[in-house]
Amino acid sequence: MTALSVNINKVALLRNSRGCDEPNVLQFSQDLIKLGAEGITLHPRPDGRHALYSDVYELKKNIDVELNVEGYPSEDFLEMVCEVKPDQCTLVPDPPDALTSDSGWDCEKNMDFLQKVVARLQAEGVRVSIFLDPDPVQVNFAMKTGTDRIELYTQSYAESYGTDSFEKVFAGYFATAARAVELGVGVNAGHDLNQENLTYLKQNLPGLAEVSIGHALISEMLYQGMETTIKNYLDCLK
Repeated sequence: MTALSVNINKVALLRNSRGCDEPNVLQFSQDLIKLGAEGITLHPRPDGRHALYSDVYELKKNIDVELNVEGYPSEDFLEMVCEVKPDQCTLVPDPPDALTSDSGWDCEKNMDFLQKVVARLQAEGVRVSIFLDPDPVQVNFAMKTGTDRIELYTQSYAESYGTDSFEKVFAGYFATAARAVELGVGVNAGHDLNQENLTYLKQNLPGLAEVSIGHALISEMLYQGMETTIKNYLDCLK
């Protein structure tokens, strides 16, 4: 079974745009959970434009499904994660001004740094996932960091889906996931996944434990409603 974790950054962005508490991030998350979401993901950024550290604290206290916190492992981010102790922390290499995540880690180049971060988080009981491009070689280095999982950056998968280049692109994802499974590293995936391209990924990517989906899912809710959208995503993952 592949778990659906909903990234609610866009809900927080809408809230922040009016300087109030509507929509309420916690209530929205609890409603998603009632409809079957198996996890909630937040990616608080340094400029606070959507999810905030305070949201992470509130969700940890008030939801009963997996909490996944994404972010660049700066010192203040790590201090927050170690205090909150979410179920999972996904490490991304984003610079502070990044609009959205757009690449995975070079684990070989950042080996010493990542090893220290992974060990620090695991000592607090936090499962660690490292954001990774579809490259089997990088999995070898990711394993040496001690990470529990990788999260495959799926933008190129989504962009090529339904095109002539898809078979070649997906071969890279397949090889990367297969290598992770071989090495005993869990496999997550996220970025630009939607109702159109998710079923194929679920059915064909080895060892897919969890998907984190936000932008498309929240956008589709505007047309389909919350209940129908969540049901459709869960159906994709059956």
